[in-house]
Amino acid sequence: MAARAGTRSSALRSSAQIPTRALVGDTGRAGLIATRLPLSDPSPSVPGGFPAKAFAGEVVPFSVVSFREGHDTIGVHLRLTDPHGEESLHRLTPRNDGTDRWAVDVALDAQGPWTYRFEAFSDDFATWAHAASVKVAAGVDVDVMAALGAQLLTRAAAERDRPAAQRTRLRADAAALATGGAATTLALSTDPALARVFADRPAITLSSTSDTQSIVVDRTAAGVAAWYEFFPRSEGAKRLKDGTVKSGTFRTAAKRLPAVAAMGFDVLYLVPIHPIGETNRKGRNNTLTTEPGDPGSPYAIGSADGGHDAIHPDLGTAQDFRAFVRAAHREGLEIALDLALQASPDHPWVTEHPEWFTTLPDGTIAYAENPPKKYQDIYPLNFDNDPEGIYAEMLRIVQHWVRQGVKIFRVDNPHTKPLQFWEWLIAVVNAEDPDVIFLAEAFTRPAVMRALAAVGFQQSYSYFTWRNTKAELEEFLTSVSQETSDYMRPNLFVNTHDILTEYLQFGGRAAYRIRACIAATAAPLYGVYAGYELFENVARPGSEENIDNEKYEYKFRDWEGEEQRGDSLAPLLRSLNAIRRAHPALRQLRNFRTHWSDDDAVLVYSKHLDAAFTGTGRSDTIIVVANVDPHSVRETTVHLDTTVWGVAPGESFEVEDLLTGAVWTWNDHNYVRLDAFTEPVHILKVKERS
Repeated sequence: MAARAGTRSSALRSSAQIPTRALVGDTGRAGLIATRLPLSDPSPSVPGGFPAKAFAGEVVPFSVVSFREGHDTIGVHLRLTDPHGEESLHRLTPRNDGTDRWAVDVALDAQGPWTYRFEAFSDDFATWAHAASVKVAAGVDVDVMAALGAQLLTRAAAERDRPAAQRTRLRADAAALATGGAATTLALSTDPALARVFADRPAITLSSTSDTQSIVVDRTAAGVAAWYEFFPRSEGAKRLKDGTVKSGTFRTAAKRLPAVAAMGFDVLYLVPIHPIGETNRKGRNNTLTTEPGDPGSPYAIGSADGGHDAIHPDLGTAQDFRAFVRAAHREGLEIALDLALQASPDHPWVTEHPEWFTTLPDGTIAYAENPPKKYQDIYPLNFDNDPEGIYAEMLRIVQHWVRQGVKIFRVDNPHTKPLQFWEWLIAVVNAEDPDVIFLAEAFTRPAVMRALAAVGFQQSYSYFTWRNTKAELEEFLTSVSQETSDYMRPNLFVNTHDILTEYLQFGGRAAYRIRACIAATAAPLYGVYAGYELFENVARPGSEENIDNEKYEYKFRDWEGEEQRGDSLAPLLRSLNAIRRAHPALRQLRNFRTHWSDDDAVLVYSKHLDAAFTGTGRSDTIIVVANVDPHSVRETTVHLDTTVWGVAPGESFEVEDLLTGAVWTWNDHNYVRLDAFTEPVHILKVKERS
């Protein structure tokens, strides 16, 4: 043992393996991994090595851990390369929290692939300036510090790529240090103007560079949008004298577009618009008994009229659909189409490609299940038997609808298809058209949800629907804004055609107001399913779905009449969407910060955006205080970390409630009263002091 230990020790002392001097750009020598200036744990980053994500206009926090031995000062730069090949350099600042992490916020404004790397360097001027200011003030090593400063400035003045004015100044200051005394040395070591010269271009004798990382910047709509869902067959549907129903069409549904746009929504999401199968067609409330005229579930796709590239004849023609898309665009709305990769027993795929499905031992094809739910009218695809054929067909379907003007797809149950398939499909589609956006409807395990986002989905449904208490919301909203925000963008849908939570079922109208306010302000993506504004809260017994579910029948709603009678949430939705458009802080995800209250039912959070990123020259700060108990009046004290928006603890500032217009003078501790039955939520704008 002793001999082996001695041999190993001698080998480690070999001059061939141990660097003997620092080199500019040195990143390790001859088998050594450690560097003089380590750069580790870079952010943003994505598990598995996938590119990080941002959207055009998003403020992205870049950070890295870096340090060096001893007490000399270092600096860190971020070198960004945009999709056009233009480089920009950004100086990071230390967080000073004991972690050796350096950070800088940068707004990424151009869509496309970006790259970035971090560069750590010895900040020779900062090291000298600190030592000189301390030593000279104490009368220690005065001549030595002056000489070292003169050498440093002379070396910097000789750098040919420095601006001529800087070089002239540096030569003059070097001469002053060589002939001056303690006063000159102290003055130059603390001169802000001289420090700025070296902040722009540091004096460096040692540096290191990290590996290059990638970040894909999607168009803004991938990260900022208010979604509205409806069934086009219900919009304009008419009950005839004989009791049967005439379906709405794209032409009648187009009449609803101005009202949706007037509420301030950006995206209109349509459930599948394809032909619906007859075999095992579901009746009202998901029953197996079908009555004449029951339209069936739009997710049972395919009939003799066609499959995923066809339009249900009741809705109109392909020409009608394209006209509907154009009409939506004129109203400022984008169309999102449901992409449900499954088939009814009557789909052409079943006879043309039976190998695309799972055949049971008795020779029948397996239908879809999500225990305890059963979908006897739907056959799921099996990607194992003919992946090449299935991949090609699914790509063809997506490309077909892109050609019809659809650039957003809400993907139904993507977690039931192979992860590799989605990585491939999204990459191929986005290579042809980077404006296409995919939303993952995957209410599944966290690891699977996150993996779908990592491989390419630009948006994700989330657990927001089931996070209702203060503690649940604090944990959830902090997680999606801080922990997974480098690659997963949550779309905070308040309800869907499949989901009516107990909170909404039993919380009354207050619950609807509370959830809308939180969804619209906590994240830049949120969504509403039609009927939410009419407080449709009656569930089918024993389920989390609306009774008389629109998936299985037509719905008749009196939108204008309900609003005239004061029975509509549309005015609040209009206000919320107007607030979102007026306040850039609400169009960011990563700036969510929780604050505190003395009541377990009062949620407090803020969204702040520095003036450098608002486009107005003024910072933007929103504080949300919400009573999440829809059955009570709450009085409590709210405690704010006002340093988040640059106000010292104890200082007062004015806030304006953007829902009521009320103005108060606040500080970091404030009394609030929130009545769930009248005003359950404050959305407060912090007024900047002039």
